[in-house]
Amino acid sequence: MDHSALKDCYRFLGFEAIPFSITPDTSLFFPSSQYVTVFNQISHACMNGVLAVLTGEIGLGKTMVIRCVLRKMPPQVKVAYLLNPLLDHHELLRQIYTEFTGITPPTDMPYSALHGELIEHVLQGSANGQRYAVIVDEAHRLSPDSLEMLRLLSNLETEHFKLIGLTLVGQPELNRTLMLGSMRPLRERIGLWLKLRPMNHAECSAYIRHRIKLTHREGQFDFTPLAQWWIHRRSRGVPRRINLAAERAILLAFAGSAQRVNWSMARQACSEFKKVWK
Repeated sequence: MDHSALKDCYRFLGFEAIPFSITPDTSLFFPSSQYVTVFNQISHACMNGVLAVLTGEIGLGKTMVIRCVLRKMPPQVKVAYLLNPLLDHHELLRQIYTEFTGITPPTDMPYSALHGELIEHVLQGSANGQRYAVIVDEAHRLSPDSLEMLRLLSNLETEHFKLIGLTLVGQPELNRTLMLGSMRPLRERIGLWLKLRPMNHAECSAYIRHRIKLTHREGQFDFTPLAQWWIHRRSRGVPRRINLAAERAILLAFAGSAQRVNWSMARQACSEFKKVWK
């Protein structure tokens, strides 16, 4: 089913927006205690020069939290959000330079000169009240050279505070990398070490209701308690899986002209993913 037809299905059922999508939609942020805590702590890290680490399995909402942080970041904080950790440390530094200064450096600019100009820019900006932060997504894929470059950058400080906050976001492999002996200098700089966990049953049910409330005209479409229980059981509380199952279940409700997802629909929806949800 194409995207336009999908929207027609939702409109027919009374939805004004798609409630369950695997792309991070910050307007649908779920304010559970876990996500609010991580949001607040990452925001604090960015604004106060703290080195933070956020890990979690695939689909637990790491990118959603980070995008919410970026959306709410005050204008005096410049954030370099790095999405391609496979670049070498020189290219990553070029990206940081571009985000902080608004200027793309010459391609032949030596690493030492680039690093020096970046430091000078941060020192001047900090003297005028500007703050700086670097957030790296998929950080478990960073090379040792890139991690060392980021560590040295995050060491920049005045007598009163660190000038550049650093947040590393990745899968649990990041934790194992940081525990290596060679990573000790970086590890000992970590001020916040955060981990996202799957939702429990109550959180899963609240998550489903929250998204329906925000996207349905009247908020009357619902999932039966048994349907919610089944989706939580089969998804193991992973938000991305919940979204996939809930979207499929709503389409089954549409096919049956129903305003409620029952256990049978939830079971059929989840069964379509049994080969990949192991």
